Amino acid sequence: MSIEIRLPTALRAFADKQEKISVDAKTVGDALEQLFSKHERLRQQLMSPEGKLRSFVNVYVNDDDARDQQGLSTPVKDGDTILIVPAIAGGSAVAEAELTKAELARYHRHLIMPEIGAEGQKKMKNASVLCVGAGGLGSPLALYLAAAGVGRIGIVDFDVVDESNLQRQIIHDTPSIGTSKLVSAKKRLLALNPFISVETHEMRLTSANAVELFKQYDIIADGTDNFATRYLVNDACVLTGKPNAYGSIFRFEGQLSVFGLKDGPCYRCLYPEPPPPGLVPNCAEAGVLGVLPGVIGTMQAIEALKLILGIGRPLSGRLMLYDALEQSWRTLKVKRNPACPACGENPTIKAPIDYEAFCGLKEKPVSIPEITVQDLKAKLDKKEKFILLDVREPHEYEIAKIEGSTLIPLGKLPERFGELDKGAVLIVHCKMGGRSANAVRFLREKGYDATNVAGGINAWSESIDPSVPQY
Repeated sequence: MSIEIRLPTALRAFADKQEKISVDAKTVGDALEQLFSKHERLRQQLMSPEGKLRSFVNVYVNDDDARDQQGLSTPVKDGDTILIVPAIAGGSAVAEAELTKAELARYHRHLIMPEIGAEGQKKMKNASVLCVGAGGLGSPLALYLAAAGVGRIGIVDFDVVDESNLQRQIIHDTPSIGTSKLVSAKKRLLALNPFISVETHEMRLTSANAVELFKQYDIIADGTDNFATRYLVNDACVLTGKPNAYGSIFRFEGQLSVFGLKDGPCYRCLYPEPPPPGLVPNCAEAGVLGVLPGVIGTMQAIEALKLILGIGRPLSGRLMLYDALEQSWRTLKVKRNPACPACGENPTIKAPIDYEAFCGLKEKPVSIPEITVQDLKAKLDKKEKFILLDVREPHEYEIAKIEGSTLIPLGKLPERFGELDKGAVLIVHCKMGGRSANAVRFLREKGYDATNVAGGINAWSESIDPSVPQY
């Protein structure tokens, strides 16, 4: 039976700004439980840890106080209305932090905008955003959220600052090399704005911890760099009812959208399945223009602030494509898929799954032989006969190479493999071992004796010849 739950203004911030929510229930407690399953933060506000209704909130069925009836066991019937009403006269069900004199001065440029004003700034102060990743996208995202005055910023990451990060990860600096990204990011954010709180979660986001972590925040901002985590973020957002401010980058291109809003699509509606492993190289292998994450990460921050303030048109149902070389934006429509396993009419994903298996990262359809860089060095020292094949791009070859190697880029291999002596032994390498593994699979299918070099030229530089530059 259909029951309508009405929320006071103070609680709507915890329920996607909704005033009325319909549920099917037989008792008040059942109705509230269904409400909480959709909006977990309401449970934290209205219920005690023991599962009892907090004393500062009254619940009415139509015009009658449920406390005067059977409490949470009070029966309801089709067409009834449940009203959640603050019990403290002149107060609010949720105590919102007010702006201090110092904050009024800091946020002056916001306060004079009628679309934001003091009330909007208070919304930002009382809001929370979880940044998944403190890297390229997470850096500008977190910095601008902090500068804008979002009161509680969470960051989940488990990496340390590397020198190669500094070309784009502007939240970190040279003295931070070798330290935890979370320590570096928190220090920078609090130096920028001491009026906010920064919560760090130093761990790998997994199927076991994502849902509980996401429940603690209003908005999730996806700054991940791999498909397995991206699908995990999506599914955990759908399961917790949290909006997902999505961004991704590759070389000179970026994507931006908002997933998980009511009646809007999720990431799986756009990409039902991930690409096969190795088909799409990551930024570590393909590179990325250092400024690009600044553009996309800042746009993610804008979308998060719009959601907090309830202004403008969220990027739900739309995918924005950015091309830095053309300096162009293009917007495509994305529809919710009724058959989507995560957000469709009959979802089959009831809890996070094994995302590495889903993305094919645990599969080894073709076993390929592999040697270490130490093995390669030994073969070279013994002057064994083989062709050392480099499948990187020409511009990479100019930066660093192993003497005596032959360059055929992976993308050119299907049309040039005939240049290779079919009776020769091939030892194949790339930057880190991923592209060369794909090359070995291809060459062995063509009848060649090919072996992969684990770790690629990076491992060669680290373990064999430090004079070979890393990039």
